[in-house]
Amino acid sequence: MPVKTEAIGKTYPATTYAVGREKIREYASAVGETNPLYLDVDAARAAGYADVVAPPMFAVVYAGRALWPALFDPEVGIDFPNMLHAGQEFEWGPVVVAGDEIETTVTVKSIEERQGMGFYELVSESRNDRGETVCTGVWRQIVRGAGA
Repeated sequence: MPVKTEAIGKTYPATTYAVGREKIREYASAVGETNPLYLDVDAARAAGYADVVAPPMFAVVYAGRALWPALFDPEVGIDFPNMLHAGQEFEWGPVVVAGDEIETTVTVKSIEERQGMGFYELVSESRNDRGETVCTGVWRQIVRGAGA
């Protein structure tokens, strides 16, 4: 089935994620982070932050949920069982701390067919409640058998 390109440029409604102190700590623990800024409120405040700081890759938590509508959108046409995560890139702005509310929008940047596979690129933009862009992510997926 040929890939669908009509959804290129489509932007999905924003999702909001309230960043919690314990979520940051749980994430840091799960990925083996030991930096006290991620775990200890007193250490984070001594360093000038309002609360514990989220590790940079915590972006997958607040931005990831915004990706789901695009991944399962029939207009995009991703065959999810045949999808492979091909990579991601991030550009970070100000740090995210517990208490921030992060709003993320996702846009379909490109959809291409090459060698019988579908190549999908989605872009997320996450802003804190002060309007600062805290993270821009590029998410790439490959779908095997697309176009066959």
